Amino acid sequence: MPSLLQKRWHGYQTVWMFMLQLLLVIFISYYNWVLGLVSLCLVGVLAYMMLQAERRFRKDLVKYVTDLTYRIKRVEGEAVGRLPFGIILYSDDRVVEWHNRFVGGMFGRESVVGVPLTELLPPLPQPQTAKEKEKDKKEHKAGKNTVEVMAHNRYYELTIDHDERLIYVHDMTELAMLRERYENERAALGIVMLDNLDEAAQGMDDQQRTALIARVASALTAWAKQHRIYLRRLSSERYLMMLNQRSLNELEQSRFVILDEVREMTADLKVPMTLSIGLAFGTERFSELGELAQSSLDMALGRGGDQAAVKAGQRLSFYGGKTGAVEKRTRVRARVIAHALRDLMQESDRVIIMGHQMPDLDVIGSSIGVMKAADMYKVEAHIVLDGPNPGIERLMERIDKEEALARRFISPEQALSLMTPHTLLVVVDTHKASMTMEPRLVEAARRVVVVDHHRRGEEFINDAVLVYLEPYASSAGELVTELLQYIHEKVELSPLEATTILAGITVDTKHFALHTGSRTFEAAAFLRRMGADTAMVQRLLKEDLQEYIAKADIIKHARMIHGHIALAVAEPNRRIPQLLIAQVADTLLNMTNVLASFVISERPDGLIGISARSLGTMNVQVVMERLGGGGHLTNAATQLEGTQEEAEKRLLAVLDEIEKEEGLFE
Repeated sequence: MPSLLQKRWHGYQTVWMFMLQLLLVIFISYYNWVLGLVSLCLVGVLAYMMLQAERRFRKDLVKYVTDLTYRIKRVEGEAVGRLPFGIILYSDDRVVEWHNRFVGGMFGRESVVGVPLTELLPPLPQPQTAKEKEKDKKEHKAGKNTVEVMAHNRYYELTIDHDERLIYVHDMTELAMLRERYENERAALGIVMLDNLDEAAQGMDDQQRTALIARVASALTAWAKQHRIYLRRLSSERYLMMLNQRSLNELEQSRFVILDEVREMTADLKVPMTLSIGLAFGTERFSELGELAQSSLDMALGRGGDQAAVKAGQRLSFYGGKTGAVEKRTRVRARVIAHALRDLMQESDRVIIMGHQMPDLDVIGSSIGVMKAADMYKVEAHIVLDGPNPGIERLMERIDKEEALARRFISPEQALSLMTPHTLLVVVDTHKASMTMEPRLVEAARRVVVVDHHRRGEEFINDAVLVYLEPYASSAGELVTELLQYIHEKVELSPLEATTILAGITVDTKHFALHTGSRTFEAAAFLRRMGADTAMVQRLLKEDLQEYIAKADIIKHARMIHGHIALAVAEPNRRIPQLLIAQVADTLLNMTNVLASFVISERPDGLIGISARSLGTMNVQVVMERLGGGGHLTNAATQLEGTQEEAEKRLLAVLDEIEKEEGLFE
């Protein structure tokens, strides 16, 4: 504040002073009128001087304010024109009305007044709706938002004030380039594994085996050099990869072509060589990267190998996996798992066995097999069943006639009441806690064993004490049958129990037609020796006439897409059980020139179910995973919210996307 304002008297102080003087004049005049007259003259002179001083003050104040206003306007105009960021004012119809000098240089022309914002800044968001403005007010955003754009090879940050129709433009090119460089140079870690070296090199001598490894190593080295990857050999079948995000992006865009190159390069072998790759990115600590890379590799191997798994933050992506899992030739793992399971059972007070929701014959059969293993060591065992369904109705009617076996089935509530810290929970035919009959059992159990044959998905029961996950197996019943042969010297199965396990294998293999190996037939032979009745299996699998007619109604709506894919969409507002949807997909697969089938229908619970099947030349698991589901290479499914029409559009979009990226068929 200038000194002339500080010297001025303010308020009523001056008024009170003059009032006091007048009182004194009146008082003096009462005693001496001459002295009072003189005093009055002095007060008048003083008042005149005060008025003159006030006039001079006002004149100086007006001059000061006028000069200051002029200086502010001049400096303001100069400052706005020379600001290191841009200012744009636009009209109601989103046309530029005014801008400062920075904006002109930004677009390489003197003026952009009159140019529509949609032409000048295409990425600019549309005007806010009344609802969005109200939301911004609640969140104290004052109708502002920020967006980044690129113009003339430079990056700009736009801060938009919708209320004032004002845009601030900040040049952030250096920051954007630094950020991009930082992101591109962040470290990623990976592990490459020759996942079937022993099978591919079976029957070779040392020289041939060494030559095979050298061929693969040469291809890997050339691939690593092409993508600027540091590759270090850790063992004959294991390599360490160190790379940055730029190289990782290149690998993902190429869909990890090295997987196909190695497989094709060794196609002359009886069992072609395949790779599994686990990659991790998104954390700064190498210890965490190493753990995530190993976890990704385990995920790729758990899904059958011949694929790459990339873990980047919360994103988990899979590439490859077009070939079926190779059946292992050794039973060592089965024997080791059987002995470990035996020890866990003996240390437990009871065993609770549980499968997935809507259990099928494979769940019931494998559960009975695990129960018999517990019986061998006199450990109390129960099977969790949340109620009958059409898929197991005939079997449960047969089991109900065997009172000793029927009372071993309990409800999820009963199972929860039986849980103790020493209870062992065995999960069969699934490895996802959310898909089990009662997820609370998984949370309550301190010790969990997983026996499953599905390809490993992102969700997994990670705290399981024992995991027997073999995607090469045809069914959970096959795995349990192998465990039974090693868990006790003298296995005892009743004809009904053996038949139930065999029925589960039969269903999952489509009567031994799909993804069967030598171990599948060995397991079936063992069960046959135990008294399994193949005629009873056929009776259990007989179709109902009304169900057959219902399937035919869906099949008549089928059409061919992408050349060899059959797609059937049921009639709207008609709810069909998931089991029937799956059976229609199986039936379509038997048609001429059909390599894969998809069936879409509304389920009784209101969700839209999609069942997918293939003959092995197409990985339907990848398709279903992109829709939120999962399964096998040849057998997968998902459930979606919405309408059948929306589900069909999403499925077709995913198929088109995969067709463009890598092709639908191998």
